[in-house]
Amino acid sequence: MSDAEQGASTRRGRDETAEERADRMWTELIQEIRVAQMGVQILFGFLLTVVFTPMYATLSDTDQTIYIVTVVLGACATGALIGPVSLHRLVSGRRIKPQAVRWASRLTMLGLLLLLATTSASLLLILRVATHDDFVPYLVAGVVCWYLLCWFGLPLWTRYRHTTR
Repeated sequence: MSDAEQGASTRRGRDETAEERADRMWTELIQEIRVAQMGVQILFGFLLTVVFTPMYATLSDTDQTIYIVTVVLGACATGALIGPVSLHRLVSGRRIKPQAVRWASRLTMLGLLLLLATTSASLLLILRVATHDDFVPYLVAGVVCWYLLCWFGLPLWTRYRHTTR
């Protein structure tokens, strides 16, 4: 095998132009956003109904504050995860797809962080109301650690471990 053949067979990555790469990355990002959008929209929808239930009036001031913060976080997460769609629509055809992909990726990461906060706050509120036990913050902290491991720790470890230098 010649050096050129060996180099071609061991080379990693795709042979694509910057525009082709941006198109591929955009398609992948939109698929990822669909999953997160579905989750945040369902959670946000349920959160919006809580205030209209008779039980809401019986919540302590602390629990009502947690609820309000959770709803605001859910609204922010929804905005960040829908933002890339609006971004794409407004800049489409302007020949700036690589820049749009970068900004959409940033919005998506922000949306995931806000979804993490929304989900954690929702869990805190639900467990506080359901159990009234002192262990709830520790349980929620454990779940947050699990989310951090699944959503960020493992992907970052994989990126570090398997990215060529």
